[in-house]
Amino acid sequence: MNRFDYDLFTIGAGSGGVRASRMAGQLGAKVAIAENDRIGGTCVIRGCIPKKLLAYAAHYAEDFEDARGFGWSVAASFSWPALIESKNREIARLSGVYAGALETSGVETLRGTARLADAHTVEIGSRRVTARNILVATGGRPSRPAIQGIEHAITSDEAFELPALPRRILIVGGGYVALEFAGIFRGLGAQVTLAYRGEQILRGFDDDVRAHLAGEIAKKGVRVLLKRTVPGIARRPDGALEAGGVECDAVMFATGRAPNTSGLGLAEVGVSLDEAGGVVVDRYCRSTIPHIYAVGDVTHRLALTPVAIREGAAVATTLFGGVETPVDHDDVPSAVFSQPPVGTVGLSEANALEKLGRVDIYKASFRPLRHTLSGRDERTLVKLVVDAATQRVAGAHMVGPDAPEIIQGIALAVKGGLSKAQFDATMGIHPTAAEEFVTLRDKTTLATA
Repeated sequence: MNRFDYDLFTIGAGSGGVRASRMAGQLGAKVAIAENDRIGGTCVIRGCIPKKLLAYAAHYAEDFEDARGFGWSVAASFSWPALIESKNREIARLSGVYAGALETSGVETLRGTARLADAHTVEIGSRRVTARNILVATGGRPSRPAIQGIEHAITSDEAFELPALPRRILIVGGGYVALEFAGIFRGLGAQVTLAYRGEQILRGFDDDVRAHLAGEIAKKGVRVLLKRTVPGIARRPDGALEAGGVECDAVMFATGRAPNTSGLGLAEVGVSLDEAGGVVVDRYCRSTIPHIYAVGDVTHRLALTPVAIREGAAVATTLFGGVETPVDHDDVPSAVFSQPPVGTVGLSEANALEKLGRVDIYKASFRPLRHTLSGRDERTLVKLVVDAATQRVAGAHMVGPDAPEIIQGIALAVKGGLSKAQFDATMGIHPTAAEEFVTLRDKTTLATA
């Protein structure tokens, strides 16, 4: 086939797909993008942005309480419908911004569900178009277990559109989505129970972070049930739900996400998928069909918006910028917008021990200055993981107010390979929590057996 309708056809207008399409258009390519929902994808519509807005809202309850210690007298009430209305306005605005950015970059937007008819042909409804290159950026969706009564449960998607705040909610799961919504619902006044089948919340994070956050959310009134499964959900005659021995008004499952590859026709044209349905790609985001690429959550790698954006940019540069651009997935910083929040970059203590063999651990737990007057029983954790052989800082972790904002700066140092001595030589800003990262002195050295 010598002629194609488009140089690049993107399926999915989320963060990764929009970035790739915009850049490709700006680099002179003829580009189209297909989307069967609002422009913006998971992050803008039902992920990071609305979640962060709700997390802000939830924290006001503590802010009002803490204000008394500083001489303020505050009377406040909360309206869930007002919050959701404000959130919806902002999401609509952002979706419009994304759509406008595509238009100004010369990208044609096609509304509808797209699937591959063959390796160079895409069907959108009754329309068929051809493309020299195809990018799959369809993201992921919340997983629902096949248990009795699952029709009574919601996921994070529906949580953003509830008509009313539930009085009692059971959240099933122990990952970042479960922890974030536990903080949101608890902060807004709901009774929250968290049920997780594992030994401790936040599997894959540093163990000190996991234990510290578990203790802090318990102080805030979140009931945490570990090593607990929910085999089914039943609706009682009075309208309440019973799940896993817990009586509640709503059950939310936050037990993982699955790549959106069903019905795309990928396997039929020879694109390899992993056991979870994710598109298998190389470091250039290239699938097993050389001209079919995939970025973001659909690849079942790092499900983070900045990663999808970076991957989308790399694809555009590789195809139309004249430079084959791989994506570096090492030392990617991340956050959990729980209450209190978590910020982390680099290796956990356990991963560092496994990889490096011998590590120096520096950590501190302290009461934030703010709470010396508020009286709140909350403590912050900061931790550095250092390669004992080279003294390079291999990991940094924090639980406490502003942790994500602080870790973004620390990530520069970790990514740049700075040593513990260089951290120590950096002046701290006093009084801040961030200065603890450059004043840590107590060391514990650990080694594999």
